[in-house]
Amino acid sequence: METEKPLAGVKVLELARILAGPWAGQLLADLGAEVVKIERPGAGDDTRHWGPPFVTGSDGADLGAAYFHACNRGKRSVAIDMATPEGQAAIRRLAAESDVLIENFKVGGLARYGLDQPSLTALNPRLVYCSITGFGQTGPYAPRAGYDFIIQGMGGAMSLTGEPDGAPQKAGIAYADIFTGVYATVAILAALRRRERTGTGGHIDMALLDTQVGVLANQALNWMASGTVPHRMGNGHANLVPYQSFATRDGDVIIAVGNDRQFERLCAILGCEGLARDERFATNPGRVVNRAALLPILSGLIAGRGMAELSEALEAAGIPAGPINRIDQVFADPQVVARGMMLDADADGRPGLACPIMIDGERMVAEHRSPRLGSG
Repeated sequence: METEKPLAGVKVLELARILAGPWAGQLLADLGAEVVKIERPGAGDDTRHWGPPFVTGSDGADLGAAYFHACNRGKRSVAIDMATPEGQAAIRRLAAESDVLIENFKVGGLARYGLDQPSLTALNPRLVYCSITGFGQTGPYAPRAGYDFIIQGMGGAMSLTGEPDGAPQKAGIAYADIFTGVYATVAILAALRRRERTGTGGHIDMALLDTQVGVLANQALNWMASGTVPHRMGNGHANLVPYQSFATRDGDVIIAVGNDRQFERLCAILGCEGLARDERFATNPGRVVNRAALLPILSGLIAGRGMAELSEALEAAGIPAGPINRIDQVFADPQVVARGMMLDADADGRPGLACPIMIDGERMVAEHRSPRLGSG
């Protein structure tokens, strides 16, 4: 039996474009919130034009770039020119009856329209007002615009990504934006929960750079604990060995050994049991210190094996392993298919990517896809 989604009845006003803000709005829509997205008349969100590829509707209409449809599922689109007094008044009316507002204008950018946090929370004290910027509401960089690529560079992620002797690389997706959208959603839910006790909303200050630094995780603590600056390691791992991809006879396989027992079983599969008894390699700290001696030996043994045969042996031994899939292979994977992560195109011709959240066996996906501009 279909149940009411967790955020049913929550009203969200989205004054955001590009990715971080819309990602938060999409996630809230997936969880059942009513999300109204304000777009510029005529042009709409910038990402409607970030193509090709573009999505063509079943009626032959241009529905905008695929990029837009990746982050605006489940919303209503209202075209309003906020530069006009009439547009500002319309947005204030919507804000007065909203629970949450998401915006990603530059710091102070909405004040000239009377749509900043002090103005709108004076109108609606229960409003949870979420501001998403590149660098936050305070600090020397606060006035600057921030973009994911720049943030990945400034926030250290690119220094950790790529081959040791190659150039720093960004991730293949805008994950500083996406992580910020996810953290913004967590903050919004926390603020709504607090509002249940206090009766008032609040101002959430989310910064892409804060988020990027915050998800440096073990690499940040590696530096804090040792004073040694982490560096690019290709597909290697700073704290585990062997934990990387290896070339087999007919393709690459990822082998992720997480403990000494798994290493013993790996050595048994490769016929090199003596390595597991070698004091240099018997424990993970030893393998990390002596990786330069160990990895060429393992690489040589793995290179002559077939990928399918080796993968089956690793799986049977309980050693985490897997292939490096292309995007088309991802969506052909039986596990991904079984979990329903690719949504069939709707009647309007829009494809869809499912939200990863499942609650009580129900996939948290908005009932409708991303909106046509100004469709209401």
